[in-house]
Amino acid sequence: MDDLWLVGIGTGSPSHITLAGVNALRDAALILVPRKGAEKDDLAEIRHRIIAETGSKARIVHFEYPVRDAELPYQERVKHWHDEIARRWQAALADVDVTGPVALLVWGDPSLYDSTLRIAERLDPAPRVRVIPGITAIQALTAAHAIPLNSVNGAVTITTGLRLRTDGLPTNAETIVVMLDGLCTFRDLAPEGWYIWWGAYLGSDQQILAKGALPEVADRIVRLRADARRRHGWIMDSYILKRVEGSLRNPAQDH
Repeated sequence: MDDLWLVGIGTGSPSHITLAGVNALRDAALILVPRKGAEKDDLAEIRHRIIAETGSKARIVHFEYPVRDAELPYQERVKHWHDEIARRWQAALADVDVTGPVALLVWGDPSLYDSTLRIAERLDPAPRVRVIPGITAIQALTAAHAIPLNSVNGAVTITTGLRLRTDGLPTNAETIVVMLDGLCTFRDLAPEGWYIWWGAYLGSDQQILAKGALPEVADRIVRLRADARRRHGWIMDSYILKRVEGSLRNPAQDH
């Protein structure tokens, strides 16, 4: 594999892929598609649908996604997981005659809370990597709620549920974007003075949205999330918190 193309595909809607992404999938010689177990087959199906809608004639090769070892400390767990994903990429291509670029469809965008670029660095020999950006979960979330991300002249903090649990709310934060919060850390925060916009399966037919003053909607979001995960077997969600001064009005009305 001389050339590896990482194509951002947005958050589930085939319309999220850019024209550059469409052209890349059409020009690729081979596309690697992960399988993540029977309960997540629809993730592979979304990728197949996107490939089909682009008109790509590339050969498709599947590989089985490894499971992280929950017994290891977090950083070590992720390192071993990335090592194994890279190994499986190379194993999937070992007996394939590839003449031309290999493409991977990356959920969201390869640059934002995604480790595909870090995994690609483990390949030997190292391929030439091209990144085709996609719609991020943050863009899909703000669009779904029709809100601006930042306040006027305001800073935006992007963090994870894990960091929110260990470090608490960032000091003097105005707008906080939280990714990868499987434990719903927002319900454990001091909720007064915060407004939340939450979304799951953004851009897809299964999209779910909720918003409101955090004390009023936190429990509802937890229930929505748990029910959706039971029905689909997986969930991808994110949310935005904004500090509200005075009454708990909708902060989006101020911008």
